[in-house]
Amino acid sequence: MTGFTVALVLVVAAAGLLRWRRPAWYWLTFGVTFAVLRVLVRYASVMDACGLTVPPSRWRLALARVTNRPMPESRPPRMLRFHPTRTGLVLRLGLRPGQDAFDVAAASDRLRHSFSMYGVTSREVRSGVVEVRMTGYDVLKRVQMPAKLDTRPMRVPVALREDGSVHYRDYRAIPHALTLGATESGKSVYQRNLVAGLAPMDVALVGIDCKQGVELFPLARRFSALADNPDTAADLLDALVSRMEGVYQLIRAEQRITSAVPDAEIAADIWDLPDHLRPVPVVVLVDEVAELALFASKEEEKRRDRIITALVRLAQLGRAAGIYLEICGQRFGSELGKGITMLRAQLTGRTAHRVNDETSANMAFGDISPDAVLAAIQIPAELRGLAVAGDSTGGWHRIRAPHTSLRQAVNTCNRHAHLVPDLPELAPFRPELTSSAEAPVPLSKTAPVTV
Repeated sequence: MTGFTVALVLVVAAAGLLRWRRPAWYWLTFGVTFAVLRVLVRYASVMDACGLTVPPSRWRLALARVTNRPMPESRPPRMLRFHPTRTGLVLRLGLRPGQDAFDVAAASDRLRHSFSMYGVTSREVRSGVVEVRMTGYDVLKRVQMPAKLDTRPMRVPVALREDGSVHYRDYRAIPHALTLGATESGKSVYQRNLVAGLAPMDVALVGIDCKQGVELFPLARRFSALADNPDTAADLLDALVSRMEGVYQLIRAEQRITSAVPDAEIAADIWDLPDHLRPVPVVVLVDEVAELALFASKEEEKRRDRIITALVRLAQLGRAAGIYLEICGQRFGSELGKGITMLRAQLTGRTAHRVNDETSANMAFGDISPDAVLAAIQIPAELRGLAVAGDSTGGWHRIRAPHTSLRQAVNTCNRHAHLVPDLPELAPFRPELTSSAEAPVPLSKTAPVTV
C-alpha cells in the first residue's frame, strides 16, 4: 500500500509539473484522457444546460401517450465524429431540426467552462453539420508547429491558430494581403516566416524596403529584386507592370479557344498554361508602405502618385499574371492620400498585430468584421506576434507565428539561393551582394574606416 501511495504521489506531482512547465506534454499524457471522459459523461447534461437541445417531436410524444410510456426527453445534437488531436478535441455535431450553427457559436463560451477546456470554436461544415474544436491549453503561448504540414504550391504555413490548426497563406485563394501592426508587435517575425516558407518554392521574391533595406536585405540571396528607396521602388514597380502586360500577352496567345480544344483547357491565368510555358509567379513584399505614400515636395508627390498607381494596377490585374502583393505597415488609411483606399479594397487578406488605437484596427477590419476590430485592440503588449487574421468573407482567427530569428531566415534563404529565377525585367534591380570587408560603412562621422 505504501508503494502504491508513493507511486500515486509521484504521478500526481509529474502531472502538475508537466501542466505548469510543458502543457503540450501534459495534454498528450494526461489531459486528453480526462477531457475525453468529461465530454462523454457530461455531453447530454451540458447540451441541455447550454440550451442546445430540442423538445421531442410530436410523433414521439404521441407514441409515448399511446404506448403509455414516459415522455421522451429533449434531444441534444447527434455526435457524428469525436477524436482527440495534439492540441485538443474535435467534435462533429449533426444539428436537430430547428437548430442553427449560430446557436452553437453563441454557446461556445459556456461549453468551454462546462467541459473545462481552454478554448472552444465552431464552424459550419455543411448544412446541418457543425464542427466544434476544443483546445486543452493555450497553444499560442508557446507556438509549436505540427510536424506534418499540408504544403502545396503557393501555400505557406505561417502561424498557428487559437484552435490548434495551422494558418496558411494561400496566394492562389487570397492573392493580395495587408499586414498591420505597431512597432515591436511581431510584423517582422511574421514576414520572416513568410519569406522562409516561400524560399523553397518555385517563386520569384521581390522586396521593397524603404528603411534602407534593414529588414529585407539580409535575405537578399533569395530575392530577384530589391529596392531600398522610393525612387528605385517606383522603377521596380513599373518593371513589374511591364512584366504583367507581357504575361497577359502570353496567356492571350496560348488561350486555346478553338472548338477543337475542350473548355477545361482554355487558359485564363498562368496556372492554366502548360508547365513549360508557365511564367514564374512573383510575390512582392512591401515593408512599411507609408514610406512610399509620403511626400514633401512636388517632385515627391509625382513619384508618390506613380508608385500608388502601379500598386493599384498590380492589385487589380496582377493575380491572373501570377503577381501577388504582401503589403505591410503600421497604419494604412485615407490620410496617406488618394488611391490608398482603392488599394486597400483590393487586399483581400487582412492581418492585424497589436495596434495603438482603434482607428488602426478599423483600417484592417472595419469593413469586414466589427468583432475582429475588438479582438485586435485587445491584444496585450507582452504577447509579441499575436495577431488577428481575416478576409473579406468576415471570418477571422487569432494566430501567432512561431519565433524565427533573422539568422534562421537568412540561413534558409541562403540554402535556397539557387532557386532564384532569371527574370530579365527585374535584372537591373537584382541585389548586389558584397561583404563588409569590400564595402566598409562607418557607424558615425568620427568612426575610423578600416580597409
